Amino acid sequence: MPLIQSIDSALHHNIGQHGVSTETLDAALARAEGALDWLRARYADGGLPLLQLPQAHADLPELRDRAVALADRATDIVLLGTGGSSLGGQTLAQLAGYMVPGVDALRAGPRLHFMDNLDPDSFAALLKHLPLQTSRFVSISKSGGTGETLMQTIAVLSALHQASLGPRIPDIFLGLSEPAKPGKKNGLRELLGQYKVPMLDHHTGVGGRFSVLTNVGLLPAAMLGLDVAAVRAGAALALKPVLDKKKAIGVPAALGAALSVALAETKNKGISVVMAYADRLERFTHWYVQLWAESLGKDGKGTTPIGALGPVDQHSQLQLFIAGPRDKLFTVITTDRAGKGPRMDKDLSKVAGEPGFGGKTIGDLVGAQGRATAETLAKNGCPVRTLHLPQIDEESIGELLMHFMLETIIAARLIGVDAFDQPAVEEGKVLAKKYLTA
Repeated sequence: MPLIQSIDSALHHNIGQHGVSTETLDAALARAEGALDWLRARYADGGLPLLQLPQAHADLPELRDRAVALADRATDIVLLGTGGSSLGGQTLAQLAGYMVPGVDALRAGPRLHFMDNLDPDSFAALLKHLPLQTSRFVSISKSGGTGETLMQTIAVLSALHQASLGPRIPDIFLGLSEPAKPGKKNGLRELLGQYKVPMLDHHTGVGGRFSVLTNVGLLPAAMLGLDVAAVRAGAALALKPVLDKKKAIGVPAALGAALSVALAETKNKGISVVMAYADRLERFTHWYVQLWAESLGKDGKGTTPIGALGPVDQHSQLQLFIAGPRDKLFTVITTDRAGKGPRMDKDLSKVAGEPGFGGKTIGDLVGAQGRATAETLAKNGCPVRTLHLPQIDEESIGELLMHFMLETIIAARLIGVDAFDQPAVEEGKVLAKKYLTA
């Protein structure tokens, strides 16, 4: 079943002064028509390869084979990469229990370690305790020059040599980077090439934060036995109304982008909060934060993304959301929870002072909380968009990911920035390397 979106609780005539007026939203939707024409043109001429990925299948057999070979008899798989080279993979891996509290340590199969942040204590501890004999490693950097990834890779190679595992490096390591280009240095390819480590090609036309549908995001998913073809099939569902030439109001991603931009421009809603009511969407909220921030935050423009997880963040952030500054648009993501999970014993519920819990499940309460949060925000005049996934699986997460990539691209077109560059980030990288070698 497809993603279900509602913006009713973000409209002026439903929530009052902080909602968007029909006239303002219609004007933003009219502007979005140009963005949709641009997307369709880029699909037709191949100028935006991201749009071709949902229908691509030829690369999947090799990807699955690589994933199975790497995971075979491995106790641990360490993925080295930061930002877009990691968050997409983490988002998909969470479907299989990665970083799900109470589940991750108990699930079968290899343990995954996404070392996406560079910290000397953490990485030293990993190398000290990791069973190197049965571990596998994947280094991911689109450019091949990401400083964090290069340092981690060098450290792992040194540790393997110290453990007398040097001859096995080609069998237990895999690299993923852009193809070598004449006259352009690719440190990761050169580093791993001297060990004859097999390399996968990073798609040259898909940037890191948009790479979840490429081998960057799908490889970890395939290692855990997830259906990577279904992920792309879900992405095709989100893209379909664009290619079917629907008007902007009939394209969920365009409607979301128009709503966000209209509220920012006319109601000073400079913060975009995405709150998901499922543990298996926790990494998704982090992926969204990078996608939105790095794509839109340019030339003094953009809105600030915040990721939140329900119900836990009801106890840490909801007070501010409801009673704090009225500068936010809320997106509450729910899924079918009713009747799921342990069922409450009636007698014990009475003893706990909550007889209403009797016969109910944990899923019943989570579902009620998600609904209650969205309605409470709206009743207090906060604009709320709801997204409902009937279930969380490979297809639905693929649709959700593509929805937000399209929404981000359309929003960038509406505010007049390039969604695909990140000049401020590149400046910081250059300066960090200068300080390191000074």
